[in-house]
Amino acid sequence: MNDAEFKRFTDAAAHCEMSNAAFLAYSVDKAARDLTRTAAEIATEREVIAELFAARRHLGRIHGLFNQVAKALNSGADAPHLDAMAQAVGTAARRMEDAADALLAHRDGGAPE
Repeated sequence: MNDAEFKRFTDAAAHCEMSNAAFLAYSVDKAARDLTRTAAEIATEREVIAELFAARRHLGRIHGLFNQVAKALNSGADAPHLDAMAQAVGTAARRMEDAADALLAHRDGGAPE
């Protein structure tokens, strides 16, 4: 922990009217209760970008699958769940776009537009 991080830590403990040890114990317990959120909070920008690129690759694969579905439909096949699948993929794509916008806004020091 560098000097700036230590000051932020001690200032936060003082603000909460807790000793450094109590604040640390409380913070660790809070972080341990929701590991998914904790992992997201401490993820580095590089890790977040890597996950966005992975999601992009997955959406590219889904694009290929949609092409296969279109080919099958043109051959007379039935796809009873196509609308639900298309909505789910659209939602995933919008969430990925929102995540990318939030990352860029955070990187630029502002809120997403």
